[in-house]
Amino acid sequence: MKKYLNTLYITTQGSYLNKEGETVVVKVEKEKLLQVPIHALEGIVCFGQVSCSPFLLGHCAQHGVSVTFLSENGYYLASVNGLISGNVLLRRQQYRYADNPEISAKIARFILIGKIANCRTVLQRSLRDHSEKINQPEVETAVSRLSQSLEQLKREQPYSLDELRGIEGDSAHSYFSVFDHLIVQQTQDFQFSGRSRRPPKDKVNCLLSFVYTLVMHDVRAALESVGLDSCVGFLHRDRPGRPSLALDMMEELRPFIADRLVLSLINRCQIASKGFVSSQTGAVLMDDDTRKTVLVEYQKRKQEELMHPFLNEKIKLGLVFFIQALLMARYIRGDIDGYPVYLWK
Repeated sequence: MKKYLNTLYITTQGSYLNKEGETVVVKVEKEKLLQVPIHALEGIVCFGQVSCSPFLLGHCAQHGVSVTFLSENGYYLASVNGLISGNVLLRRQQYRYADNPEISAKIARFILIGKIANCRTVLQRSLRDHSEKINQPEVETAVSRLSQSLEQLKREQPYSLDELRGIEGDSAHSYFSVFDHLIVQQTQDFQFSGRSRRPPKDKVNCLLSFVYTLVMHDVRAALESVGLDSCVGFLHRDRPGRPSLALDMMEELRPFIADRLVLSLINRCQIASKGFVSSQTGAVLMDDDTRKTVLVEYQKRKQEELMHPFLNEKIKLGLVFFIQALLMARYIRGDIDGYPVYLWK
């Protein structure tokens, strides 16, 4: 079992990271703010104007610690990684599967079953916990539509990738059409009228996009750690600079990791409307304090324990990324008959 490690997030602008012995040192204007053993980290994520020494980057690459650079607002820029671990035969088989439309569609179907089932569970949880505060009939209608999509996907019949994307699009529309009803506190300050990405046009979309970036970093690191190529996916096709396989695996994880976190932050009043600003382009951005709150709560969320349905044992949520990557690798190698998606209960 892989040891659960932490991700170090650097948000203070002007920070400089360097290596001292077997530790990572964070300095601002030559003042040491933090010192962390390298063996306690699985990744470092730098936001905005953050610099790293070449010696630290080499040391991290050697010890399997990924270093990711994002813009101050969370847009992905680049990553520094060491040699890809794992067997070259695994990656060659991954490429063969990705080039085969039928196998790609089979894997994409697994992924979408996990995504839609977990989206439905998010809605069902809200009906259970806040039935008196939400528009129950509309949410129940969305649950019914998601259930119909699941039944359709469970049929043993060949699907094309375009057909699967059509089912996914309909399901995403049903899910996000009632997402605003799941916000039961600060409803005037946090309103959601639909998904907007580049740029996010409201505070809820700003939060969703930011947390999705964090999830993508963890999924990508997990895939690389088991020897898979995170840029060659099955549902998401090849595009320069896009981590397609990481985006594939994110689909099943986003509802219960990212969406639930965003809803909790709002409904528990852990963040406030004053922590967001609108730019001249219409994009909504979060301030530094709000960003730090989200990062802290995301790390806490990764420490929570849950039951893994395939392993039938309790693990920390932060290990789900690695376990799912490992299961994907086992499926591609032919060790198991199908890819067992994570179904949240």
